[in-house]
Amino acid sequence: MTPDASTTLEMLPWLEGLPPFVVRAVEITIAGGSAMWAIWLVGFIMCALGVNIWVGMLMDGLRPRSDAQVKGWLREPKSAAGPVPELITGAVEARSSESVALTFGEFRARELEPFERQLRLMKICVGLAPLLGLFGTVTGMLATFAALASGSGGEQTMGAIAKGISEALITTETGLVVALPGLFLQYHLSRKKRGFEVFLDHAETLCRRHATA
Repeated sequence: MTPDASTTLEMLPWLEGLPPFVVRAVEITIAGGSAMWAIWLVGFIMCALGVNIWVGMLMDGLRPRSDAQVKGWLREPKSAAGPVPELITGAVEARSSESVALTFGEFRARELEPFERQLRLMKICVGLAPLLGLFGTVTGMLATFAALASGSGGEQTMGAIAKGISEALITTETGLVVALPGLFLQYHLSRKKRGFEVFLDHAETLCRRHATA
């Protein structure tokens, strides 16, 4: 156990018995100042949104299907089970192109709009994390300059300077560490959603043809 870890355990005895990486994470958070808590909160919200979108699309079966599957549901509506198959068979029962368009439009509003809102919020969190890191950098540098201005050059002054620089660097790094995985996750989920939207457009075209045939 490092000296810093021992000091942290003395300050926060409830950490005793937890894994070393948890203690180290708390040390880094404390060293980074108040901006770190905001960064972690943004990271948690971003991850929660990403998991909710991924699980929601998986559980609802919102993924592209082959033309053979779509045509099979059109030929045998009773074999359809799930939101997407039931959408396709329900659209065809309307027997008109306008009704098919209305059915698909309602499905997009009901199933995809919530995911679109969550993706927009996730994108905001991705952009907010490095900005909060920059905020922590500024506050850390201000603390450093304040220590330089008011100190007499002794050990206490050098400790205050080191603390300010540490805060500035830790928050910058943490903001980037939180933002980069979130950026890739948001891009991946947006791509999956866009792929499903392309499939819906194609499925709507097949349903229109079948309904007016």
